[in-house]
Amino acid sequence: MSKFRAYAPASIGNVSLGFDLLGAALLPVDDQLLGDWVEVESSTVFDISVDGHFSDRLPPEPDKNIVKHCHDFFQQALVSHGHSELQVKLHLHKALPIGSGLGSSASSIVATFYALNEYADKPFDKDKLLLMMGELEGQISGSIHYDNVAPSYLGGLTLMTGEEQPVALQLPVFDDWYWVVSYSGLSVSTAAARKILPRQYDLGTCLAFGRQLSVFIDALYRNDRQMAAKMMQDVIAEPHRKTLLPGFDEARQFVGTQNGLAFGISGSGPTVFAVTDSLTSAQNIEQWLNRHYVQNADGFSHICKIDTQGTRLINT
Repeated sequence: MSKFRAYAPASIGNVSLGFDLLGAALLPVDDQLLGDWVEVESSTVFDISVDGHFSDRLPPEPDKNIVKHCHDFFQQALVSHGHSELQVKLHLHKALPIGSGLGSSASSIVATFYALNEYADKPFDKDKLLLMMGELEGQISGSIHYDNVAPSYLGGLTLMTGEEQPVALQLPVFDDWYWVVSYSGLSVSTAAARKILPRQYDLGTCLAFGRQLSVFIDALYRNDRQMAAKMMQDVIAEPHRKTLLPGFDEARQFVGTQNGLAFGISGSGPTVFAVTDSLTSAQNIEQWLNRHYVQNADGFSHICKIDTQGTRLINT
């Protein structure tokens, strides 16, 4: 086969309570693809082409495209492990908005590495690929972290280990939870959103962060939905980052009137997410967010479940 097309889903970084440690992949309930895909095809002449709703927001110069960076990095890794370089061209379908908090750069990175690895007959295992993905993601955000690349690649709800093997662990999920995500249409730089955070936190905040994350994971394994939802509060980033998100407090208040289980910022924002176990509530929340949180024509909202499959090949 001389052509591989890989799709990598959007993701929620942090999932409120797990700053840089938790991530969740998203699958819209209407079966839309919410993520980027990359196609690798045999070619004697290297080329990168792009299309998709948000392709015009990418740098026009191919050398500045993250897909090109992934290609070069992968080729170097092949050579260093005794393999021959690939003769290919790449196409990126850019469906996710840049600076949205939905793991846009991670989706492109993951799809590229996955497609290249498939084309090359899988020379690298999952952990090696994740290390590559994290390094490329770090070049964009300013620091290496895996809370978008890991769920986008592996699927499900992932916990980062801080080790090279395994890079991330997959956690249990509740199949009856709906995750409503809403992108306002604005853009927030991940690097800028990290700079707004304090360099140090007081002891009480650190203890609250550790307690919430520990109890949350325990609740997942005990299938305790009520306790898991109770822990989904962000004491690290949200108090500072919500100032970058117009209408955040009003959205949180409305979600509370709809029996929402949790509400928070997806990654660095401006996308927000709400969790509920009622489809009717999810629909009400989606409609309200479309009317009151979305700021322009670029914005959108989706009702999702957790995408447990992660990155996969799709039809060319």
